[in-house]
Amino acid sequence: MAKCRYTGKSVMFGNKVSHSNRKTKHMQKVNMKRVKAIENGTIKKVWVSTSALKSGLVKRV
Repeated sequence: MAKCRYTGKSVMFGNKVSHSNRKTKHMQKVNMKRVKAIENGTIKKVWVSTSALKSGLVKRV
């Protein structure tokens, strides 16, 4: 679920920086939705990023 099937987007890592400039590890997840899509002529439920849905990369049912 952590990776988009169409765009290849996955989690990103970085630092949370506090007001006093302390840094702690931070993980940002992709905005994913589970949709019914047509792949190779069959209907499948797949995890897709919302940016792929908005750009029209996915053919939904």
